[in-house]
Amino acid sequence: MKDLPDTIPVRKIIHIDMDAFFASVEQRDHPEFRGKPLVVGGEGKRSVVAAASYEARKFGIYSAMPMSQARQKCKDLIIAPPRFQIYKDVSSQFREVFHEYTDLIEPLSLDEAYLDVTQNRAGLKSAILIARQIKRKVHAATGLTCTAGVSINKFLAKVASGINKPDGLTAITPPQVENFLLTLPIDKFFGVGKVTAGKMQNLGVQTGGDLRALSLEVLGKHFGKMGRYYFDVCRGVDERPVSASRIRKSISIERTFEENIYDEKNAKEILFRLCTSLGKSLAKLDLKGRTLHLKWRYPDFTTPTRSRSFQQFTREDELIRATVAQLFDENVDLTVGIRLLGVGMSNLDNSEFVAQLTLDI
Repeated sequence: MKDLPDTIPVRKIIHIDMDAFFASVEQRDHPEFRGKPLVVGGEGKRSVVAAASYEARKFGIYSAMPMSQARQKCKDLIIAPPRFQIYKDVSSQFREVFHEYTDLIEPLSLDEAYLDVTQNRAGLKSAILIARQIKRKVHAATGLTCTAGVSINKFLAKVASGINKPDGLTAITPPQVENFLLTLPIDKFFGVGKVTAGKMQNLGVQTGGDLRALSLEVLGKHFGKMGRYYFDVCRGVDERPVSASRIRKSISIERTFEENIYDEKNAKEILFRLCTSLGKSLAKLDLKGRTLHLKWRYPDFTTPTRSRSFQQFTREDELIRATVAQLFDENVDLTVGIRLLGVGMSNLDNSEFVAQLTLDI
């Protein structure tokens, strides 16, 4: 079996995760919201929760929950409209703290990132000490708390950061790795969602130790390419580097409607506005793409997608509009209504990291 290699120098990886980020910013900026159940999101019929404060989570409210359901769970729920520019500004503030220690920073979103501090500007040997300093400085700079996970690779650092939230710090040191993973519940493994956890439990896998007992052949048979990943991480192996520039794979824009749309003219008007927004986003980022995507959602939440590829990279507005209109006409059934439309471009010619612009909260 492939175990934690002795020949590879031990890295020092930190995963920082801001605590209930959007909600915490709203509570910071509105003292009257502090200590109260709060969510960030819209108030429309089909709005969803973008973030929930820890007070709201006690009522069973969580991100991506329909807002109508969140209201039912807590009659005194505060709903704060999102202020994305503020969140971006705050994100920039705490990333400046990260750069005091390293430029090997891989942002996963506005509120979390990996840091490789194996070599660091402070000249500190202890990643745990660096994580403590970062937590203190982030709080001083933003008034917000974050949770840190520290270990020898990205997988373990990510798992560690989820153990002691909020405002926690958990380290998994090299001598602790094997025993930690042997007893770790399978649904706590990063990369194992509910569906995969269910499949693993059907195979008798409840913990990392159970997962480790399965051969690479068996894992490949049941989980395809991910089988190799599961085989490695249950042994503490994750050689992925912290990448300061993640490759952008696609950019997309979508909109969810308050009421189902049945009218073609209305649908096309919205669709063309999305195409215009997509073109502007591509131009702003100096990107072109070769594959155009159309996405729509029916009232039963079925969400088909269709795509068409071009011979050359493009962001030409007329070509995007005409292609999307053709995909729409050939595939979308308006007789049952649609509740979401989205357009996107992939196979990009120049990139940094994956973008998803949504208009549905």
